Amino acid sequence: MRASGSTIAFKRLPWLQASAQFHPGPGPAARRVVQSPDARRRFFGARTEPVSAAPTEISFGPFRLLPAQFLLLEDDKPVPLGSRALQILVALLDRAGELVPKEELMHLVWPNVFVEPANLTVHISALRRALRDGREGNRFIINIPGRGYRFVASVQVSMRES
Repeated sequence: MRASGSTIAFKRLPWLQASAQFHPGPGPAARRVVQSPDARRRFFGARTEPVSAAPTEISFGPFRLLPAQFLLLEDDKPVPLGSRALQILVALLDRAGELVPKEELMHLVWPNVFVEPANLTVHISALRRALRDGREGNRFIINIPGRGYRFVASVQVSMRES
C-alpha cells in the first residue's frame, strides 16, 4: 500500500510530468547557436555587428572548425567527433584562453537536462582523443581541477568577407 501511495505522489512532480511527454527536437535544418555570458568575445550567438562579421572558420593547430556546417576538419578531412564533444569544443573556442566552468559547459551542452559531471569528462576525453591532445607536442585543452577547462592553443578566426 505504501509503495502505490509514493508512486502517486511522484506522478505529481512537475519535472516527472514534463519528462514523460515526447517533444521532438529541431529538424536537421535548424541552426545551432551557442551563447556565452561573456559578450566581449563571442564567436557564435547574438552579435551587434552585421551578419557579414560572422566567422567562417576557426583554425588551431592542424584543425579547422567550420561553425556554419558544425564540422571539424584536419587537413581538409572530417574528424569523426560526436555532437556533444563538438559543442564542448565550440564553447571552449568561444572563450579561448579563459576558464570555462564545468557547470557552464554542462548547461551549454545539455540545456534543461540534469547530467552528472562524469558525462562532461567522457566527452572531454573523446574530444582530446580526436585532437590528439597531449601527443606529438599538441596541447589544446587543460583542466583546472574542480573548476573547469581552458582552451590554451592559439586560435585564428577568419571572417566572412562582404
